[in-house]
Amino acid sequence: MQGLKISGFKAGYTKRQVIDNLNVERLPRGKITVLLGPNGCGKSTLLRSLAGLNQAQGELWLNGEELTALPFARRASRVVYLPQSLPAGVHLHVLESIIVAQRASGGRSSAASEAEVMALLQQLGIAHLALSYLDQLSGGQKQLVGLAQSLIRRPELLLLDEPLSALDLNYQFHVMDLVRRETRLRNIVTVVVVHDINIALRHAEHVLMLQNGELIADGRPEEVITPESLARVYGVQGRIERCSQGVPQVLIDGLVAAPAF
Repeated sequence: MQGLKISGFKAGYTKRQVIDNLNVERLPRGKITVLLGPNGCGKSTLLRSLAGLNQAQGELWLNGEELTALPFARRASRVVYLPQSLPAGVHLHVLESIIVAQRASGGRSSAASEAEVMALLQQLGIAHLALSYLDQLSGGQKQLVGLAQSLIRRPELLLLDEPLSALDLNYQFHVMDLVRRETRLRNIVTVVVVHDINIALRHAEHVLMLQNGELIADGRPEEVITPESLARVYGVQGRIERCSQGVPQVLIDGLVAAPAF
């Protein structure tokens, strides 16, 4: 079966289980799946666990092959995880860091790699930063470099944890359009964590909604994001209306319950 199938998946940490018995029949190839849910519901833990970076039990099938049965190196060549922030203290300039990421997954010659990297940086609007060092960049610029490092590796499964959090509104739209285009072009499974529900309504083709480590809803955005699910999961009174372009968007009228921290 093409896509990602998740069966009986449990994940967490030594003293705490976060994801409990998650079952998803299929996350499709060539489409963006957005992972939604309130703070602390297990979104980041799930992404790290899908990448093999957290303790987990259960089965993961990617394009008909069981991921959990693969050696870590082989799994890492097929699955790319982008955390919320890049590691600090890496003394490389942008171009070098992306070429290193490409070679780590079996990239081509340095000449071919450099041409491909520059084309990708141009698409992201940061070609002028190619020779800048990573520690000289802003938070948003680092997020764009991390995205370039992820895309250049040509994964089968791309996991992006809040890739828009440090980007302005214009760049959020630009980056999501680019990710959707690359997802379709390369026919990969892409899972993105975002907090902005309207980003999901505009850019996602599939949505998973979590609450307390459990799957609440799974399906098309308009099926998952409803006034009922907004009240249940986020504690807000909301409604869905369409903007001038016909795209659905959430409008919040008030709180159903005060948030619990």
